[in-house]
Amino acid sequence: MRTYDNPVLPGFHPDPSVCRVGDDYYLVCSSFEYFPGVPVFHSRDLVHWRQLGNVLERPGQLALPDDTPASGGVYAPTIRYHDGLFHVITTSVGAGGTFLVTAERPEGPWSDPVWIDLPGIDPDMAWDEDGSCWCAMAGVTVARIDPRTGEVLEGPLPMWSGTGLRDPEAPHLYRIGEWWYLLLAEGGTALGHGVSAARARSPRGPWEPAPGNPLLSHRGSSSPIQCTGHADLVQAADGTWWMVLLGTRPRGYFPEFHVLGRETFLVPVEWADGWPRVGPVRERHPAPAAWSPIEPPPVRDDFTSPVLAPYWISPRRRPEGCWSLTELPGRLTLTATGDSLDRPGHTFVGRRQQHLDCRAAARLESGTGRAGLSVRLDEEHHYDLEVAGGADTSGAGTGTGWAAVAGNGSGASGDDGLEAAGARDTSGAGTGNGRATVAGNSPRAGGDDGLIGAAAGDTSGAGTGTGRAAVAGNSPRAGGDDGLEAASGGDAVGVGTANGWAAVAGNGPRAGADGEPGVAEGDGPRAGARTAAVVVRIGPVRQRVAELPLPAGPVTLAVDIRATRNPGPGSGPDTLVFSVETAEGAVQLAELDGRYLSTQVATGFTGRVIGMYVTEGRAVFDWFDYAPAISCATP
Repeated sequence: MRTYDNPVLPGFHPDPSVCRVGDDYYLVCSSFEYFPGVPVFHSRDLVHWRQLGNVLERPGQLALPDDTPASGGVYAPTIRYHDGLFHVITTSVGAGGTFLVTAERPEGPWSDPVWIDLPGIDPDMAWDEDGSCWCAMAGVTVARIDPRTGEVLEGPLPMWSGTGLRDPEAPHLYRIGEWWYLLLAEGGTALGHGVSAARARSPRGPWEPAPGNPLLSHRGSSSPIQCTGHADLVQAADGTWWMVLLGTRPRGYFPEFHVLGRETFLVPVEWADGWPRVGPVRERHPAPAAWSPIEPPPVRDDFTSPVLAPYWISPRRRPEGCWSLTELPGRLTLTATGDSLDRPGHTFVGRRQQHLDCRAAARLESGTGRAGLSVRLDEEHHYDLEVAGGADTSGAGTGTGWAAVAGNGSGASGDDGLEAAGARDTSGAGTGNGRATVAGNSPRAGGDDGLIGAAAGDTSGAGTGTGRAAVAGNSPRAGGDDGLEAASGGDAVGVGTANGWAAVAGNGPRAGADGEPGVAEGDGPRAGARTAAVVVRIGPVRQRVAELPLPAGPVTLAVDIRATRNPGPGSGPDTLVFSVETAEGAVQLAELDGRYLSTQVATGFTGRVIGMYVTEGRAVFDWFDYAPAISCATP
């Protein structure tokens, strides 16, 4: 028996919606704060999907201001085909509200938005026999609209709002036989998520709930797939029915962490007594009758096309002047529009991480800008492998309840405090099952399942307990239980206690305002030297955790991501290993715990994106590789 594996669309592809035209299927999903918005995919069998483009690819269609928060932007589109046109309806949260775009072909071009004055999110579209267009919204309400003008002709009218669980949303209406069916999500888009249904003779109601609600939920189960919900139905050409929906694949020790975001899954549907019936979503299911495999995407993008591939995305916007594939043909040239990845407005071009085990690498040409490879969830949660020349060292700062210390002494902070200090020529010892990385002559080790980083030098350091260790330069720092530890060159030792965080910056940090990381005098490598550094941003802490001098010439920047298998106490979801390769060979700089780039830590609705950036001057990238990897299992 032929089978398929879930998810059918891995990585940050949440809130799927699907329609069929003949033997072809088209799917869209949420894009939130990323531009271009609303990726659109094509399949001949519901299993193998190829991205055709993006629905919202012009600034005139999607203009997200820099103050759009992470996980703001474009929510939960619906795609439908009616009267020779593809319709996509969605909501831009915080930037205009609900709107509709149309196209004759799914590849586009898509029209400019037609705005619809309806409150809420998760809009849906369905047509009745007389051509009336009905739009359901989260909450749940329904209105009759004119899709050409956006005028609301009737309503909004209240509908069935689920079984009483929180957040009734993602409504979809279907006319099937003599009934109108309403499919909706409820329970919140986390572990309580589920799919419920009702039916009526008219979109105006009254509604009869399905006797077996919820139709589908993994709440309280031990399934490796969780958060199942936000579903859409489609009938295949052979008459069978299928459901696409979102789910997550959490990893690590309790409470577990998911890092790829909410992904798209596929499950078969049966009908009994006039109601859809859906079993649990499994990692492997019997395949649909149609079977149309496609060639896997190439591992390497060598930037020989005059336009960026549709999978490349950027936070909020991508101004024309910040990137070019024609300035140096066969290369991607990025120009800085902001000086930090910690704030909106920077130049970043990335793609979704789609596999639990994978490798991403980019070839950076020699230059004088500050640029690199970043794995990000948002501006406050990212790991960067950065190449630069210029000033001295990085810094961490202070705010309410945080301590920052610099000079020849040591600093300690109480519960939930931040400590910063400088140090030189010291070493530390620790115990536990931490992982160690080596760059140059200097190993570093962390406490149980900690966050670890190392850079060139001649001493070793270790973190103890359950704290997280991140070390750079020639000296270690120890963090207390559940703390973060970081260090770099200087003259003193700092220790964090209890649940505090330790952050260490060069020879002296500069205090930042409440809620903002501080910046050391001269953030970056020493003037005149070209170095590679691993920089972490975790909430209010920004720290350089590893640094390595580089020879002249191009450099390959790489991250290998290894999912955790057989997790024990303290285990995170995965490990990120950063390395560089030059003409002199390859060097591993740091090995970092992936939990800090997870939804459970960062919060929000998106998933990891891996990409190239520049925050000073100009950077030229020769190619970018992304490929799934055979797991080197992390214990």
